[in-house]
Formats: sequence, C-alpha cells, structure tokens
Amino acid sequence: MDMTLKRTSGIAAAVALALALVPAAGWTQEAAAVAEVVETAAAAPEITPYIFTTLLFLIGGFLVFWMAAGFAMLEAGLVRSKNVTMQLTKNIALFSIAAIMYWLIGFNLMYPGDGWWIPGWMGPWFSTTSLEPVGLEAAAASLDYASVGSDFFFQLMFCATTASIVSGTLAERIKLWPFLIFVVVLTGVLYPIEASWQWGGGWLSEMGFADFAGSTLVHAAGGFAALAGALVLGPRIGKYTKEGKVVPIPGSNLALATLGTFILWLGWFGFNGGSQLAMGTVGDVTNVSRIFANTNMAAAAGAVTALILTQVMFRKPDLTMVLNGALAGLVSITAEPLAPSLFGALWIGAVGGVIVVFAVPMLDRMKIDDVVGAIPVHLIAGIWGTLAVPFYNAEASFGTQIVGIVAIGGFVFVASMVVWLVLRAIMGIRVGEEAEINGLDMAELGMEAYPEFSKG
Repeated sequence: MDMTLKRTSGIAAAVALALALVPAAGWTQEAAAVAEVVETAAAAPEITPYIFTTLLFLIGGFLVFWMAAGFAMLEAGLVRSKNVTMQLTKNIALFSIAAIMYWLIGFNLMYPGDGWWIPGWMGPWFSTTSLEPVGLEAAAASLDYASVGSDFFFQLMFCATTASIVSGTLAERIKLWPFLIFVVVLTGVLYPIEASWQWGGGWLSEMGFADFAGSTLVHAAGGFAALAGALVLGPRIGKYTKEGKVVPIPGSNLALATLGTFILWLGWFGFNGGSQLAMGTVGDVTNVSRIFANTNMAAAAGAVTALILTQVMFRKPDLTMVLNGALAGLVSITAEPLAPSLFGALWIGAVGGVIVVFAVPMLDRMKIDDVVGAIPVHLIAGIWGTLAVPFYNAEASFGTQIVGIVAIGGFVFVASMVVWLVLRAIMGIRVGEEAEINGLDMAELGMEAYPEFSKG
C-alpha cells in the first residue's frame, strides 16, 4: 500500500474518533483536545518503514552472524581431529578482526556516499562510523531508510563471511598469525573496495551489474582469495602421491559438518532475505517471503542433485558432497533470489549441486588442495549464480555480468596473491613438516579439541 494512502486512512480514522466524541449539543473542550491530537498526528513523520527496515537489518544480521558458527562447525567436522582447535580459533578470531576492521576502515570505504577518493572505485580511508545518539527522536532521524547501527551491523556480517570462506580451504597447514594478518587486509581493504563498486554505487553499479546478495561480491571474492592462498601454500603432506594419485583425507566428525551445514542454511535466510534492504511496505515484506522460499528451494535442489549424482558416479552417496551441494545451491541463488519462480530456483540450485560433484575432483587433478571444498562451493558456484541472473532479471545482461565477475575476481585474486607472497617472504605462512604431521592444535596452540582421544 502507498505510504500516503496509509497515512491518510489513519488520519481519517482519528478524525472519525474525534467526531464520535463530539456530543449532540455541540463542540466541547474534550473534542477540541482530540482534534488537536489528530492535527499533531497528521504532521508527524511516517515511522513505520524506518522501524521495520531497521528490524529487518537486525534480524537478518544476527542470522548471518549465526553463519559464523556454521562455518566453524563445518570446518571442525571436515578437518582431522588434530587440527580442530586451530579451525575454531581461526573462526572466532577472523570474525572479531572483521568487526574491528570493518568499523575502522571498511564500512566507509565501501559506502563513501559523495565522498569518493577515486570516484566510482575507492572511498575514503579511516573515516569511522558514528551511530545515532541515544534516545533518537523521530523528528531527528533519517526516516527514509534505517538506523546507521542496523545497517552497519548487517553489512559487517557479509564482510566477515568473505573471510570465513578462506579459512576452510587453507586448513591443516597454515600458520595462525599470517592467516589473521591476511584477514586484516581482506576485511579492512580488499572486500570493501570491490563491494563498493556495486553496493556503494560505484562503476559496476552504474554499468548495470546485478548481484542481489553477493554470489560474486562475497562468495566468489572469498573463493578467489582462498584460491590464491592455496596456490601459494601448496597441498597438505600426503594428499597427492608422486604418481599423481589422490589420497582421501577424511574429516574427523561428519555430525559437526552436517550441523554446520544446517546452521549455514538457516543463516542464509538472513543473508538473502535481509538483502531486500526494505520492509516498510506490503510489497517489500512479500518479496522477503519470496526470497526465503527460493533460497530454501535452491539449497534443497543442490543437496538432492549431489545425492543422486554421487550414487550414480560412485555407486554410493557421499555425505560431504551432499552437504556442499546444499551450500552450492545457496550460493547459486544468492545473486538473484527474488525474481525466479520456485522452479527457477530449483534448477539454478541443482546446477550448483552438479558443479560441486565435478569441481572437487577437478581441483584434485590440478593438485589444488581445498580441505572443505570452498572453491567449488563459493567461487565456481558463485560465478554460475551471477551468470544465471539474466535468465530472470531483464535489466541484467550476460556481458555486464561477465565484466563484473572478471573485474572482481581479477582484483581480489591478484591482490590476495600479492599479500600471500609478501607474508610468505616476510614471516612464512606454512607450518613445518613435523608440526603438520603432529597437528596444528599442539604445534600452534598447545591444546587439543579431543584430548581424551588419540590423534587422528
């Protein structure tokens, strides 16, 4: 419903109430007081869109925050028991670093408004975010959008997610502190710059690039950073033989990995639904519900596709492929979760499931060791989801989508490669052979996740 119509109908109801209070004998002091209240209400600003959009950001934000737990559980389940504490430490540390760096540099670098340092490409550095004052009055608020606090909180979660993607790929052989230094650069500088090109009103946005919730801006970007790190770091000891054979290295806890996947699935409703960025009208809230339904359908299709394909190809279903199939379906629909029908979401997510089943062994043939399968799930499925946008969004074109993918991918990959190479040259990024064999938990942290069990 139109905002003006809603306000008018509300005022009309108040007027009717006032008239009902007027006695038959004539105008009274009480009726005059009611009329004054009605007049004041008519002049008051419309606060409903502001309140509901702020609420959407807060609910969406804490759902996406819950994805941090999902990444931690997924990675803890897919690494060997001797490396679980390391993965948990990395995940809580990277989220905390992202929260500080996004405040210190990232948010204003990503959303420069009219204060571009290099117009369309880079905003100002070190322009920290200020929240609204305590007890903000409606008359002093910018009621055309939402609170700064809710916007900052919601956008921060996307920044942290980008770093979480890198963590799993490089598991079981990277040192803690070089990884965390990379997270500082990624969350403070690299992600905010490339995201500003689209979501900050930069050159990609002006060109017509479309990425609703970040298939490329978040997921493929994290995948490119992970790929660069994997190439510099090299595979785990024993993963590939001299003859080129791939040696499977099973994870320690598939129950944790499954829990992590369900947590990520839940968090994705905030990831995609919150990216509607408005909930002040009937149309907006209906769109959010449509996004939820499409997001769920894509995840289910990715999981079922991976389930069937692994049965056909390997004669037995592979749970890890099914879990990653669901995640690939989610990544695939993230670029355009609103416009497709449920059938559209189904086939887009199903292609994501196909990607995982074929891309995981492809990376192994290339001797790129991705411990949790983040590159197929986030990078390749993210590219696919971005390319699928024009099928349902008439304003997007395949040419523009390709330009955006190449620009973001090229920038993040090259910049990440430089950072990884510098870190390797200055302080080294890989643990020693003995530490890797014995496990990073004891070598890097001096504690084990499962001290009562023997090392696996």
